Amino acid sequence: MPLPQEPTSAPGPAGNGRRVSRKSVLRAAAALGAAPLLVAGPVALAREQPLTGGAGLAPTPDCHDGDGQTVEQMEGPYFKPNSPLRDSLVTAGTPGIRLTVTGYVFDRGCRPVPNVLLDFWQADDNGAYDNSGYSFRGHQFSTAQGAFSLTTIVPGLYPGRTRHLHVKLQAPGRRVVTTQLYFPGEPRNSTDTLFDSRLVMNVRQAGPGREGTFDFVLDVPQDPTTPPTTPPTTPPTTPPTGTWAAGRAYRAGDGVTYAGTAYRCLQAHTAVTGWEPPNVPALWQRL
Repeated sequence: MPLPQEPTSAPGPAGNGRRVSRKSVLRAAAALGAAPLLVAGPVALAREQPLTGGAGLAPTPDCHDGDGQTVEQMEGPYFKPNSPLRDSLVTAGTPGIRLTVTGYVFDRGCRPVPNVLLDFWQADDNGAYDNSGYSFRGHQFSTAQGAFSLTTIVPGLYPGRTRHLHVKLQAPGRRVVTTQLYFPGEPRNSTDTLFDSRLVMNVRQAGPGREGTFDFVLDVPQDPTTPPTTPPTTPPTTPPTGTWAAGRAYRAGDGVTYAGTAYRCLQAHTAVTGWEPPNVPALWQRL
């Protein structure tokens, strides 16, 4: 049976904008082991943009330094909901070249965005996707500093594609952004019709493995003087009402039931199939 193909899709813009102090972010990055990593020339990172006034920002201003804005790409045929909550997709016996990807998620003003849901999936060392289980699939949440870290392997070559990682991102209360990450210097970069140089990671050799960095920029306007969401009340102001439903916008403190169990919303978001309350403890607290 022929393998499903990932069709060509013209990339569209995600958000972008202004900057945090380069030194302060790089100092934090060094503490996380996420200093800039360079192969085949530097790839601009959002953290390197100077701060300018946040007022009057365009919907998708440029947060990168000459690298263009973060772009979206199609999810391909192998996305599966309900991925496990984890930041490592490997065990000691997993075959393949070890790869660690670190970075930050910024708003369009280049301020770090916490609690962003990042759902990663990829091919294994042989270029195959696990469609019956959840190998090389997992989701995590950005830290209070907007940082993320993924431990995996360099994906094998999938027919017709260059090497790539898939990811979906959703900031609290915002829409889902789907994109792909690429490797520098890959021979198939020049023949893959989906390849976009704006999505190339910084990658370097690190012993027998590799380390990469990439900063995401989402269309998330934030006023640094006020929190982006309303903290939940304890106990809830109202008892859980209604059944959880995909596509519905929830506010912090909202209550729902799912499979007969009550949950309270911890941060505002729009519900997505695959991120039901039992699967995303950062979004829902079981009561």
